Amino acid sequence: MARILIVEDSPAMRAYVRSTLEDCVLGLAGDVDIVEAMSGFDALRLLPRGAFDLVITDINMPDINGLELIRFVRQSDRYRRVGILIISTQATERDVQRGLKLGADGFLPKPFTPEALRDAVVACLDGRAQRAEARDAPPDAAGDGAAPPPPATAAAADTPPPPAVAADAPPPAAGSDPAPARKPRHPGSPEGGGG
Repeated sequence: MARILIVEDSPAMRAYVRSTLEDCVLGLAGDVDIVEAMSGFDALRLLPRGAFDLVITDINMPDINGLELIRFVRQSDRYRRVGILIISTQATERDVQRGLKLGADGFLPKPFTPEALRDAVVACLDGRAQRAEARDAPPDAAGDGAAPPPPATAAAADTPPPPAVAADAPPPAAGSDPAPARKPRHPGSPEGGGG
C-alpha cells in the first residue's frame, strides 16, 4: 500500500488530487492511503504520524511554503527517502530547477490532467523504489555503475526535442576551415562600424 500526503492550501485542488488518485489504477500493489494537509505547517504536524511513500506539495502556501517543506524533508534523516512531487502554477524553468535542486523527485505544472498526475505519481514512486533497491544493494551489484534516472518532470515529457540544426548542415569542404562567426557592427563602436 502506498501512503501519500497531499500538501495543498486549496481545498478544491486537494479534493481533485485525492479523487484522481483514488479513482486511478496506479499500478501499485494494494490500495492507496491518502492524507491531506492544508499547509506546510500542517504537513510538518502530520509527517511524524506515519510513514509516507510520497509527498505531493504545492509551492505557494501560507506559513511554510512547499520549497521550505522540501528542504525540511530532505534534511531529515527520518524523512529523506520519502518521494516528493511538486504540483504548482509556478512552472518556469527556474522554478522547476529550484524544486528539483532542493530534492523533489518530480514537478507537475498546474493545470494537469488526471493521467498526467497518475503518471507523475507512478514515476516518483518507481524512482523511490529504485533508489531504495540501489541503496540496499551491495556495491557494484548492478555491474554497470549506472547512475539513477534523473528526476521526472511532466513538462520535459511533453516537450519535443530541440531541432538538430547542426546535424542537418552540410559538412565543411575538405581542407577548409568553417567561417568564424561575425560580431554585428554598430555605428560609433570601436570595432570600426561608426562613421
